[in-house]
Amino acid sequence: MISRRLLLKLAMVACCTLTLSGCWDNRDINHRSLPVVMGISREDSKYKVFLDIPQTSENGTRSMLVTRTGQTITQVVDEISSNMETRVDLLHLKVIIFDRKYAEEGLTDSISSFMRSREISAKAMVAICDEDLETFFTKLQKNSSTDQTVLYNFFEKNAGWSPSVAVTRTWEIFRSIHSYTRDIAIPIIKSGTSTVIENVGAAIIKNGRMVGQITADETLLMNAFNEESAHGKIEVMNHASVLIVSNSMKHRVALKDGDPYMRSQINLKVSVLETRGGPTVDVIKDELETLLTQRFNKMFKNILKHEADILGVGQYFRTRIPRDKLAHWRTEYLPRLKIDLDVKTTIQNEGNLKTVRDKPFK
Repeated sequence: MISRRLLLKLAMVACCTLTLSGCWDNRDINHRSLPVVMGISREDSKYKVFLDIPQTSENGTRSMLVTRTGQTITQVVDEISSNMETRVDLLHLKVIIFDRKYAEEGLTDSISSFMRSREISAKAMVAICDEDLETFFTKLQKNSSTDQTVLYNFFEKNAGWSPSVAVTRTWEIFRSIHSYTRDIAIPIIKSGTSTVIENVGAAIIKNGRMVGQITADETLLMNAFNEESAHGKIEVMNHASVLIVSNSMKHRVALKDGDPYMRSQINLKVSVLETRGGPTVDVIKDELETLLTQRFNKMFKNILKHEADILGVGQYFRTRIPRDKLAHWRTEYLPRLKIDLDVKTTIQNEGNLKTVRDKPFK
Protein backbone atom coordinates (compact mmCIF):
# COMPACT_ATOMS: atom_id res chain seq x y z
CA MET A 1 0.00 0.00 0.00
CA ILE A 2 2.84 2.33 0.88
CA SER A 3 4.66 1.63 -2.34
CA ARG A 4 1.57 2.53 -4.38
CA ARG A 5 1.30 5.89 -2.63
CA LEU A 6 4.98 6.53 -3.23
CA LEU A 7 4.62 5.69 -6.92
CA LEU A 8 1.60 8.00 -7.16
CA LYS A 9 3.54 10.88 -5.61
CA LEU A 10 6.49 10.30 -7.93
CA ALA A 11 4.16 10.29 -10.93
CA MET A 12 2.58 13.60 -9.85
CA VAL A 13 6.00 15.19 -9.36
CA ALA A 14 7.04 14.02 -12.81
CA CYS A 15 3.90 15.52 -14.37
CA CYS A 16 4.50 18.85 -12.64
CA THR A 17 8.10 18.88 -13.82
CA LEU A 18 6.99 18.55 -17.43
CA THR A 19 4.92 21.76 -17.15
CA LEU A 20 7.86 23.90 -15.99
CA SER A 21 9.19 26.17 -18.73
CA GLY A 22 12.65 26.60 -17.28
CA CYS A 23 15.14 29.06 -18.83
CA TRP A 24 15.37 27.53 -22.26
CA ASP A 25 14.48 30.82 -24.01
CA ASN A 26 16.98 33.04 -22.16
CA ARG A 27 19.73 34.57 -24.28
CA ASP A 28 23.15 35.54 -23.06
CA ILE A 29 23.95 39.25 -23.41
CA ASN A 30 26.70 38.37 -25.90
CA HIS A 31 23.99 36.99 -28.17
CA ARG A 32 21.83 40.12 -28.07
CA SER A 33 22.07 43.42 -29.94
CA LEU A 34 21.02 46.43 -27.86
CA PRO A 35 20.09 49.43 -30.06
CA VAL A 36 20.43 52.82 -28.42
CA VAL A 37 18.50 54.86 -30.99
CA MET A 38 15.63 53.92 -33.31
CA GLY A 39 14.34 56.05 -36.18
CA ILE A 40 10.92 55.55 -37.77
CA SER A 41 9.50 56.99 -40.98
CA ARG A 42 6.53 56.00 -43.11
CA GLU A 43 6.26 55.99 -46.87
CA ASP A 44 3.46 54.49 -48.99
CA SER A 45 1.86 52.85 -45.90
CA LYS A 46 5.14 51.08 -45.11
CA TYR A 47 7.44 51.70 -42.16
CA LYS A 48 11.14 52.31 -42.55
CA VAL A 49 13.07 51.58 -39.37
CA PHE A 50 16.62 52.69 -38.53
CA LEU A 51 18.48 50.97 -35.67
CA ASP A 52 21.72 52.42 -34.31
CA ILE A 53 23.44 49.44 -32.66
CA PRO A 54 26.72 49.78 -30.70
CA GLN A 55 29.38 47.23 -31.65
CA THR A 56 32.32 46.54 -29.35
CA SER A 57 35.67 45.43 -30.74
CA GLU A 58 39.35 45.51 -29.83
CA ASN A 59 39.65 48.96 -31.41
CA GLY A 60 36.86 50.36 -29.24
CA THR A 61 33.14 50.91 -29.76
CA ARG A 62 31.67 51.75 -33.12
CA SER A 63 28.14 52.21 -34.40
CA MET A 64 26.32 49.98 -36.88
CA LEU A 65 23.28 51.40 -38.68
CA VAL A 66 20.72 48.81 -39.79
CA THR A 67 17.77 49.78 -42.01
CA ARG A 68 14.78 47.83 -43.25
CA THR A 69 11.24 48.45 -44.57
CA GLY A 70 8.06 46.53 -43.76
CA GLN A 71 4.33 46.63 -43.12
CA THR A 72 4.73 46.97 -39.34
CA ILE A 73 7.50 48.02 -36.99
CA THR A 74 7.54 44.66 -35.20
CA GLN A 75 7.85 42.88 -38.53
CA VAL A 76 10.84 45.02 -39.48
CA VAL A 77 12.60 44.41 -36.15
CA ASP A 78 11.94 40.66 -36.42
CA GLU A 79 13.36 40.53 -39.95
CA ILE A 80 16.46 42.44 -38.82
CA SER A 81 16.95 39.91 -36.01
CA SER A 82 16.56 36.97 -38.39
CA ASN A 83 19.32 38.35 -40.61
CA MET A 84 21.78 39.02 -37.77
CA GLU A 85 23.91 36.68 -35.70
CA THR A 86 22.39 38.18 -32.54
CA ARG A 87 18.85 38.87 -31.36
CA VAL A 88 17.69 42.51 -31.38
CA ASP A 89 16.51 43.56 -27.91
CA LEU A 90 14.65 46.90 -27.79
CA LEU A 91 14.20 47.03 -24.02
CA HIS A 92 17.35 49.17 -23.62
CA LEU A 93 16.32 51.65 -26.32
CA LYS A 94 17.00 55.21 -25.14
CA VAL A 95 15.72 57.51 -27.91
CA ILE A 96 13.03 57.09 -30.59
CA ILE A 97 13.10 59.54 -33.50
CA PHE A 98 10.08 60.00 -35.75
CA ASP A 99 10.17 61.55 -39.19
CA ARG A 100 8.36 64.91 -39.28
CA LYS A 101 6.03 63.86 -42.08
CA TYR A 102 4.99 60.79 -40.13
CA ALA A 103 4.43 62.89 -36.99
CA GLU A 104 2.12 65.19 -38.96
CA GLU A 105 0.12 62.13 -40.07
CA GLY A 106 -0.18 60.85 -36.49
CA LEU A 107 1.84 58.78 -34.02
CA THR A 108 -1.07 57.09 -32.26
CA ASP A 109 -0.63 53.64 -33.84
CA SER A 110 3.09 53.42 -33.07
CA ILE A 111 2.87 54.76 -29.52
CA SER A 112 -0.04 52.45 -28.70
CA SER A 113 1.89 49.49 -30.10
CA PHE A 114 4.92 50.32 -27.96
CA MET A 115 2.82 50.51 -24.81
CA ARG A 116 0.90 47.34 -25.66
CA SER A 117 3.89 45.13 -26.49
CA ARG A 118 6.13 46.43 -23.67
CA GLU A 119 9.17 45.51 -25.73
CA ILE A 120 10.20 49.17 -25.62
CA SER A 121 10.61 50.98 -22.32
CA ALA A 122 7.85 53.48 -21.55
CA LYS A 123 10.63 55.83 -20.38
CA ALA A 124 12.28 55.97 -23.81
CA MET A 125 12.63 59.59 -24.95
CA VAL A 126 10.94 60.70 -28.17
CA ALA A 127 12.02 63.32 -30.70
CA ILE A 128 11.00 64.44 -34.19
CA CYS A 129 13.58 64.86 -36.95
CA ASP A 130 13.28 67.93 -39.18
CA GLU A 131 15.20 66.33 -42.05
CA ASP A 132 15.41 63.04 -43.90
CA LEU A 133 16.15 60.29 -41.35
CA GLU A 134 18.73 58.57 -43.54
CA THR A 135 20.65 61.84 -43.89
CA PHE A 136 20.36 62.48 -40.15
CA PHE A 137 21.68 59.05 -39.11
CA THR A 138 24.48 59.18 -41.67
CA LYS A 139 25.70 62.50 -40.28
CA LEU A 140 25.21 61.25 -36.71
CA GLN A 141 27.42 58.24 -37.37
CA LYS A 142 30.04 60.31 -39.14
CA ASN A 143 30.32 62.92 -36.40
CA SER A 144 29.99 60.60 -33.40
CA SER A 145 31.67 57.36 -34.45
CA THR A 146 33.27 56.89 -31.04
CA ASP A 147 30.22 57.71 -28.89
CA GLN A 148 26.78 56.21 -29.54
CA THR A 149 25.28 58.02 -26.56
CA VAL A 150 25.63 61.51 -28.03
CA LEU A 151 21.91 61.71 -28.85
CA TYR A 152 20.91 60.33 -25.45
CA ASN A 153 23.20 62.82 -23.68
CA PHE A 154 21.60 65.64 -25.66
CA PHE A 155 18.37 65.02 -23.70
CA GLU A 156 19.96 63.86 -20.44
CA LYS A 157 19.54 66.46 -17.70
CA ASN A 158 22.85 65.48 -16.10
CA ALA A 159 24.71 65.87 -19.39
CA GLY A 160 24.01 68.17 -22.33
CA TRP A 161 20.36 69.08 -21.74
CA SER A 162 19.34 72.73 -22.03
CA PRO A 163 16.16 74.34 -20.60
CA SER A 164 15.24 75.26 -24.19
CA VAL A 165 14.91 71.57 -25.09
CA ALA A 166 11.70 69.67 -24.44
CA VAL A 167 12.02 66.23 -22.85
CA THR A 168 9.17 63.89 -23.72
CA ARG A 169 8.87 60.18 -22.98
CA THR A 170 6.77 57.49 -24.61
CA TRP A 171 4.32 57.14 -21.72
CA GLU A 172 3.68 60.90 -21.68
CA ILE A 173 2.62 60.84 -25.34
CA PHE A 174 0.36 57.86 -24.66
CA ARG A 175 -1.19 59.71 -21.72
CA SER A 176 -1.84 62.84 -23.80
CA ILE A 177 -3.55 60.82 -26.55
CA HIS A 178 -6.13 59.57 -24.06
CA SER A 179 -6.46 62.78 -22.03
CA TYR A 180 -9.13 65.44 -22.43
CA THR A 181 -7.14 68.20 -20.74
CA ARG A 182 -3.47 67.65 -21.54
CA ASP A 183 -1.49 67.71 -24.77
CA ILE A 184 2.25 67.35 -25.22
CA ALA A 185 5.23 68.95 -26.96
CA ILE A 186 7.92 66.80 -28.58
CA PRO A 187 11.42 68.19 -29.28
CA ILE A 188 12.37 68.79 -32.91
CA ILE A 189 16.01 68.22 -33.86
CA LYS A 190 18.21 68.00 -36.92
CA SER A 191 21.87 67.49 -37.67
CA GLY A 192 23.93 70.59 -36.98
CA THR A 193 26.56 72.30 -39.07
CA SER A 194 29.24 72.89 -36.44
CA THR A 195 27.62 70.65 -33.79
CA VAL A 196 26.30 67.09 -34.05
CA ILE A 197 22.70 68.02 -33.18
CA GLU A 198 20.72 71.25 -33.47
CA ASN A 199 17.61 72.08 -31.46
CA VAL A 200 14.87 73.45 -33.72
CA GLY A 201 12.14 73.86 -31.10
CA ALA A 202 9.21 71.65 -30.16
CA ALA A 203 6.25 70.16 -32.00
CA ILE A 204 2.72 70.78 -30.72
CA ILE A 205 1.11 67.36 -30.49
CA LYS A 206 -2.68 67.14 -30.30
CA ASN A 207 -4.38 63.73 -30.12
CA GLY A 208 -1.10 62.12 -31.18
CA ARG A 209 -0.64 64.30 -34.28
CA MET A 210 1.71 67.22 -34.90
CA VAL A 211 -0.38 70.32 -35.57
CA GLY A 212 2.11 73.13 -35.00
CA GLN A 213 5.49 74.19 -33.67
CA ILE A 214 7.00 76.49 -31.05
CA THR A 215 10.50 77.95 -30.98
CA ALA A 216 13.34 76.99 -28.65
CA ASP A 217 12.85 80.20 -26.63
CA GLU A 218 9.14 79.45 -26.26
CA THR A 219 10.03 75.90 -25.18
CA LEU A 220 11.96 77.45 -22.29
CA LEU A 221 8.80 79.19 -21.09
CA MET A 222 6.78 76.00 -21.50
CA ASN A 223 9.29 74.11 -19.37
CA ALA A 224 9.24 76.86 -16.74
CA PHE A 225 5.42 76.91 -16.77
CA ASN A 226 5.46 73.16 -16.08
CA GLU A 227 7.94 73.80 -13.23
CA GLU A 228 10.97 72.42 -15.04
CA SER A 229 14.21 74.15 -14.11
CA ALA A 230 15.29 77.00 -16.39
CA HIS A 231 18.68 77.21 -14.67
CA GLY A 232 21.55 77.99 -17.00
CA LYS A 233 19.61 79.79 -19.74
CA ILE A 234 21.07 83.12 -20.87
CA GLU A 235 18.68 85.85 -21.95
CA VAL A 236 20.03 88.67 -24.12
CA MET A 237 18.30 92.06 -24.07
CA ASN A 238 19.02 95.52 -25.40
CA HIS A 239 21.04 96.72 -22.42
CA ALA A 240 22.15 93.54 -20.65
CA SER A 241 22.59 89.77 -20.69
CA VAL A 242 21.49 87.73 -17.68
CA LEU A 243 21.80 84.14 -16.55
CA ILE A 244 18.73 82.47 -15.04
CA VAL A 245 19.77 80.96 -11.71
CA SER A 246 16.42 79.54 -10.55
CA ASN A 247 12.71 79.73 -11.25
CA SER A 248 9.37 78.87 -9.64
CA MET A 249 5.69 79.15 -10.59
CA LYS A 250 2.43 80.00 -8.82
CA HIS A 251 -1.01 79.53 -10.37
CA ARG A 252 -4.50 80.65 -9.43
CA VAL A 253 -7.49 79.54 -11.48
CA ALA A 254 -11.18 80.46 -11.56
CA LEU A 255 -14.27 80.29 -13.75
CA LYS A 256 -15.63 83.74 -14.56
CA ASP A 257 -19.07 83.61 -16.16
CA GLY A 258 -18.25 80.13 -17.40
CA ASP A 259 -14.94 81.20 -18.95
CA PRO A 260 -11.69 79.71 -17.57
CA TYR A 261 -9.23 82.21 -16.13
CA MET A 262 -5.70 81.68 -14.84
CA ARG A 263 -3.29 84.06 -13.19
CA SER A 264 0.29 82.80 -13.19
CA GLN A 265 3.36 84.26 -11.58
CA ILE A 266 6.85 83.18 -12.56
CA ASN A 267 9.58 84.08 -10.09
CA LEU A 268 13.07 84.34 -11.56
CA LYS A 269 16.41 84.76 -9.90
CA VAL A 270 19.03 85.98 -12.36
CA SER A 271 22.65 86.99 -12.43
CA VAL A 272 23.88 89.89 -14.58
CA LEU A 273 26.58 88.82 -17.04
CA GLU A 274 27.05 91.81 -19.34
CA THR A 275 25.73 95.36 -19.59
CA ARG A 276 25.67 97.92 -22.40
CA GLY A 277 25.18 101.64 -21.94
CA GLY A 278 25.13 101.68 -18.14
CA PRO A 279 21.52 100.55 -17.41
CA THR A 280 20.07 100.61 -13.91
CA VAL A 281 18.86 97.50 -12.10
CA ASP A 282 15.24 98.50 -12.72
CA VAL A 283 15.86 98.91 -16.47
CA ILE A 284 17.32 95.40 -16.67
CA LYS A 285 14.41 93.92 -14.74
CA ASP A 286 11.83 95.74 -16.86
CA GLU A 287 13.45 94.62 -20.10
CA LEU A 288 13.58 90.98 -18.99
CA GLU A 289 9.99 90.96 -17.73
CA THR A 290 8.72 92.61 -20.92
CA LEU A 291 10.66 90.21 -23.13
CA LEU A 292 9.34 87.08 -21.40
CA THR A 293 5.76 88.37 -21.22
CA GLN A 294 5.66 89.16 -24.94
CA ARG A 295 7.21 85.80 -25.77
CA PHE A 296 4.67 83.95 -23.63
CA ASN A 297 1.72 85.80 -25.15
CA LYS A 298 2.93 84.91 -28.64
CA MET A 299 3.26 81.24 -27.69
CA PHE A 300 -0.17 81.26 -26.03
CA LYS A 301 -1.81 82.61 -29.19
CA ASN A 302 -0.18 79.80 -31.15
CA ILE A 303 -1.55 77.25 -28.68
CA LEU A 304 -5.08 78.67 -28.90
CA LYS A 305 -4.87 78.66 -32.69
CA HIS A 306 -4.30 74.89 -32.72
CA GLU A 307 -6.54 74.15 -29.70
CA ALA A 308 -3.72 72.13 -28.14
CA ASP A 309 -3.13 72.46 -24.40
CA ILE A 310 0.60 71.72 -24.18
CA LEU A 311 0.77 73.80 -21.00
CA GLY A 312 -1.60 71.40 -19.27
CA VAL A 313 -3.81 74.23 -18.04
CA GLY A 314 -6.87 71.99 -18.25
CA GLN A 315 -5.50 69.91 -15.38
CA TYR A 316 -6.18 72.82 -13.01
CA PHE A 317 -9.86 72.91 -14.03
CA ARG A 318 -10.69 69.21 -13.73
CA THR A 319 -12.36 69.80 -10.37
CA ARG A 320 -14.18 72.93 -11.54
CA ILE A 321 -15.73 71.65 -14.76
CA PRO A 322 -18.28 68.78 -14.77
CA ARG A 323 -16.75 65.55 -16.00
CA ASP A 324 -19.24 65.19 -18.84
CA LYS A 325 -17.97 68.53 -20.21
CA LEU A 326 -14.24 67.82 -19.89
CA ALA A 327 -14.28 66.07 -23.25
CA HIS A 328 -15.00 69.49 -24.80
CA TRP A 329 -12.14 71.28 -23.02
CA ARG A 330 -10.08 71.82 -26.19
CA THR A 331 -12.95 73.01 -28.37
CA GLU A 332 -15.19 74.95 -25.96
CA TYR A 333 -13.15 76.04 -22.95
CA LEU A 334 -9.57 76.40 -24.20
CA PRO A 335 -10.39 79.01 -26.92
CA ARG A 336 -12.01 81.17 -24.17
CA LEU A 337 -9.14 80.73 -21.72
CA LYS A 338 -7.54 83.92 -20.39
CA ILE A 339 -4.05 83.81 -18.85
CA ASP A 340 -2.35 86.73 -17.14
CA LEU A 341 1.36 86.09 -16.72
CA ASP A 342 3.21 88.13 -14.12
CA VAL A 343 7.02 87.92 -14.27
CA LYS A 344 8.83 88.78 -11.04
CA THR A 345 12.60 89.13 -11.31
CA THR A 346 15.19 89.18 -8.56
CA ILE A 347 18.73 90.08 -9.53
CA GLN A 348 20.63 87.80 -7.23
CA ASN A 349 24.13 88.69 -8.33
CA GLU A 350 25.27 91.94 -9.93
CA GLY A 351 28.84 90.74 -10.34
CA ASN A 352 31.72 92.59 -8.74
CA LEU A 353 30.10 95.99 -9.38
CA LYS A 354 28.27 97.46 -6.41
CA THR A 355 25.42 99.79 -7.30
CA VAL A 356 22.02 100.93 -6.14
CA ARG A 357 18.72 100.47 -7.96
CA ASP A 358 18.50 103.99 -9.42
CA LYS A 359 22.15 104.30 -10.45
CA PRO A 360 23.61 102.78 -13.61
CA PHE A 361 26.19 100.01 -13.80
CA LYS A 362 29.66 101.47 -14.30
